[in-house]
Amino acid sequence: MKTLLILGLQILLTVCVAAEEVSITVENHDLKGTLIPSPKGKDLAVMIVSGSGPTDRDGNTTGVKGKNNSLKYLAEALHTNNIATLRCDKRGVGGSLGAGVKEEELRFDTYINDVVAWVQFLHTKGYRKVVLLGHSEGALVATVAAQKSNIAGLVLIAGAGRPAQDILRAQLKPQLSEKDYSRANQLLIALSKGHQVQNSIPALHALFRPSVQPYLISWFKFDPAKELAKIKSPVLIIQGSTDIQTSTQDAQKLHTEAKGSQIEIIEGMNHILKRQDGDLKAQMKSYTDPSLPLHPDLVPKLDTFIRAQVKK
Repeated sequence: MKTLLILGLQILLTVCVAAEEVSITVENHDLKGTLIPSPKGKDLAVMIVSGSGPTDRDGNTTGVKGKNNSLKYLAEALHTNNIATLRCDKRGVGGSLGAGVKEEELRFDTYINDVVAWVQFLHTKGYRKVVLLGHSEGALVATVAAQKSNIAGLVLIAGAGRPAQDILRAQLKPQLSEKDYSRANQLLIALSKGHQVQNSIPALHALFRPSVQPYLISWFKFDPAKELAKIKSPVLIIQGSTDIQTSTQDAQKLHTEAKGSQIEIIEGMNHILKRQDGDLKAQMKSYTDPSLPLHPDLVPKLDTFIRAQVKK
C-alpha cells in the first residue's frame, strides 16, 4: 500500500511540476493557457479546444456550482502517455477574463482566430506537429481553425454534425406553440441569411436579443459537416453513446463528409467524457462531480491516433 501511495504521489507531482502557465496576445488582448510538455521532447503537441459558453481550460462552466474537470483530466492523461498538451481559457473566462469583448462585438470567428494564434504559438515553441482536439462546440471551432493552420491531425469529440440553427429548431419545437415555433423559424431563417431581426416572442428574448444577433449570424454561416469536408489532414471523430447533447447520428454525418476519417463510438460515454448510462438525473450530476474519472476507453483511442501522426 505504501509503494502504491508513493507511485501515485509521483505521478501527481510530475503533472504539477510540468504544467506551465503560458499566454499570447491577440489584438491587444492577453489569452491564458496551460502547457504540459512531454518528457519525450517536442515531436507533437495536442491543443484542446473547449466547448460552448463560458467554458474554461479545464472543461468547467463559469457560474455553475461544481466542476467536472473533463479537459483537465484529459490533458493530464495524455501527459502520462508522454503527449504534450495545451489547453486554454476562452476570451472572458478564467485567466482570459480581461480579453473579453462586448457581446455585440463578439463573433464566432473571434474564437477561431484565437485558436489559430495558439497553434502558431506552439510552432514557435518548437513543436514540429500540432493536433487540434475540439470538444463539443469547440469541434467546429477547431475544424475551421484547422483550415487556417499547419496541423498534423484533427480530433473531434462530441461535435455537432448539423448547423447551429438546425439544432436550435430541434430544441425549440417541443417547447413552443405551433404559432410561436413558426415565428421562431422565420427568425432563424433571416439570421441564417445574415439579417438581424425584430423578435416578437417574449419567451425567446434571451436567445434573440439584439446584442447577440451578430454572433448568431457569424455562427450560423458554418455547417460543421461541410467545413470538415475541407480538411486534408487525418481526422478522428469520437462520440459517446450516452451523450445527451450530441448524438451518434451527428458523428456519422461528420464521418460521411470527411473522406478517410476514422470514427469511434464509445459505449457508455457521455458529453463530458465520463462513463454514464442514460439516466438523466445521473447525467446532470456528472456535469459537476469532479470525482468521476474519464471513460477508460477514451485515452487509448486518442493515443493510437495521435502516435500515428508523429510517425508520419
